[in-house]
Amino acid sequence: MTRIAVILTQGFADWEYALIAGTGGPFFGMEVEFFTPQAGEVKSQGGLPAIISRRLEEVRAFDPAVVVVIGSSIWETDQAPDIADLLRAHHQRDIPIAGICGGTLALARAGLLNEVAHTSNNLEFLQQNAKGYNGAGHYRSSASAVADGHVISAPGTAPVSFAAAVFEAAGLEASALQQFKTMLSAEHAAQPVAEVA
Repeated sequence: MTRIAVILTQGFADWEYALIAGTGGPFFGMEVEFFTPQAGEVKSQGGLPAIISRRLEEVRAFDPAVVVVIGSSIWETDQAPDIADLLRAHHQRDIPIAGICGGTLALARAGLLNEVAHTSNNLEFLQQNAKGYNGAGHYRSSASAVADGHVISAPGTAPVSFAAAVFEAAGLEASALQQFKTMLSAEHAAQPVAEVA
């Protein structure tokens, strides 16, 4: 079974992991597990409490096909966990590393954005919040996820394309991936809802 490791921190963004967890397991037969710096309760940005029993030290033993870092405002502070070694170790084994919104800061601090095409909330967000980041020449201003060299990045406003890129990196069959993209893009192609009097 394909495994996806999702890293959560305090204040994790509710919408950024939902499609990966909510469809990856139930519909696509993947095993999605959550990991935190310390086992115990983490609370989402929206106030949802979650009890996570697995710590970051257990990610390697889980043997994931993709490691995903979910955004949180904590990544912009000095309370952000240092996961650079964990991310680099998996990337060196050709395991795709994915970060969305604040999670891209963790990738930038690990040096994973310095040599590949990538995106984030904006370039200044990376420059101001990620010490050692020097990948500005590879930055792409993109409304959707960018994948390059076993690295996936996305702004916080792109959870659909981010989930699709994670599933593709995990080896989801092409027809299922296209079905996922088509289903979730249909809403945006629809006409606005008419008001009912």
